[in-house]
Amino acid sequence: MLHSYYADLHIHVGRNIQGGPVKITASDQLTITNLLEEASQRKGIDIVGVIDCHAPLVLQEIKQLIADGKAYEKSHGGIQFKDTTLLLGSEIEIYDQHCHGPIHVLCFFPYIQTMQRFSGWLSQHMKNVELSSQRYYGSALSLQEQVKQLDGLFIPAHIFTPFKSLYGKGVNRSLTEVFHPALIDAVELGLSADTSMADHLQELANYSFLTNSDAHSLGKIAREYQQLILHEASFLALKQALQQQSGCRIATNFGMNPRLGKYYTTVCAKCLAPFKADKCKECSSSKFIRGVKERVEELTDTFQINTNRPDYFYQAPLEYLPGLGTKTLDQLLVHFGTEMNIIHHVPIKQLGEVIPDKLVQLIIALRQGKLSIQAGGGGRYGKVVFE
Repeated sequence: MLHSYYADLHIHVGRNIQGGPVKITASDQLTITNLLEEASQRKGIDIVGVIDCHAPLVLQEIKQLIADGKAYEKSHGGIQFKDTTLLLGSEIEIYDQHCHGPIHVLCFFPYIQTMQRFSGWLSQHMKNVELSSQRYYGSALSLQEQVKQLDGLFIPAHIFTPFKSLYGKGVNRSLTEVFHPALIDAVELGLSADTSMADHLQELANYSFLTNSDAHSLGKIAREYQQLILHEASFLALKQALQQQSGCRIATNFGMNPRLGKYYTTVCAKCLAPFKADKCKECSSSKFIRGVKERVEELTDTFQINTNRPDYFYQAPLEYLPGLGTKTLDQLLVHFGTEMNIIHHVPIKQLGEVIPDKLVQLIIALRQGKLSIQAGGGGRYGKVVFE
């Protein structure tokens, strides 16, 4: 029997079981245990992909949860913790002779034993396997082949962002310059792109698109996510959904309006003012950070939009809503359980019994994909504005 699940497949770990850094730029509160508690009890996310599980001390914490009876490994892959399934992932940085990088990719594996084997292999090609998103010394093809030998999934990450992505540097024009296309299972769009933008590239037509948070803190979990239709929450079911097998599929991508992303528009690299000519009108600098919007326009080679894709629904996290602070959010969670419940299911009348009408109207606009947006760029996020 098929069921609906919400999944965010790109979440970092800030600290390991010994308190040491994993993703150096991530919050020190972002431990395996804390993120699983957050996803299960506050966010209402059914499946999380944690992409620092190659780190031995991260794996140690997962194994400790199992030893303590707080989690268990599922027969079809994944670790069950309360209401959330953890999928074991790794984010890796590629920069080989064929790659105008660096480029980040995500690799997922079904079991702890499989991830341990991958971690051991990585340790031979990486300076510090305990850290996140580290440089892999080897060819992209060799990495892809190793992932497939271990029955893993290979997914290029945030493919359009200006830094550390497949298309972002302005040099790579095709994924075939770097990867074997048959060994790619899906692509991740990133916060500054959506389905309609990515569908302008013909070579992406046959890949599933993923929308994930790239969370560096607990609060950012599920700022983007997808609704999956699966037989169960497991690695195998995700693999089937990406390949549209056995009735499994991606039903909806829930992503922020690309204008909320911090790399949507081209801006001056010096002062971050909008950059629309050969020289910044504000400071006269000629250096710029190319926005995703302009990069997609450069790469566009088709206008044949794939009509078989799931809906891409513009959404923003509750914390983005003007006037909805921490105390108000906590109050909503006390009454209604999880953010997914608040965003998708709680009747409007019940929301109005807890929060002011102005916030109710914002949540209605959020549900309808009609929030008013001020665009971001150059490393600054856009923001929701109240009209």
